[in-house]
Amino acid sequence: MKLIVDAGPLVALGDERDQRRGETRDLLAGEREAPVLSPCIAVEVDYHLQTLVGKHGNRWFIEDLAAGRFDVPRLQTVDFVEIEKLNRRYRDISPGIADLSIVVLAARHRTTRLLTFDQRHFRLLKPLYGEFFTLLPFDEDIV
Repeated sequence: MKLIVDAGPLVALGDERDQRRGETRDLLAGEREAPVLSPCIAVEVDYHLQTLVGKHGNRWFIEDLAAGRFDVPRLQTVDFVEIEKLNRRYRDISPGIADLSIVVLAARHRTTRLLTFDQRHFRLLKPLYGEFFTLLPFDEDIV
């Protein structure tokens, strides 16, 4: 089952000071297929790496994207229609377009596996495919 990746783990991967860096690297290294990354998440990662690590902190990330280490599918109009529906459904928790794009891409790839540190949103968001999300690294025993 494909893995969808959120911004937090990729920012941790790029920040040598982050204690979750090794765990994130190990989880990604264990994937057989390129993990899926929303283009919305890619923008978040780029911003946070440059803000936290420095103006060249995004270099490795851009190199990984160029090398095809992540599958970054295009979001289509139908995806934004679903994002809008989800935004209305979950307005009380305000997940934002990036998190909602993860829900939509998970459905497209028929997966519930997410690499994220955001339990606050993803424990409440329900997948369009499946009953609940498996949040790595928290739910490692489930996988």
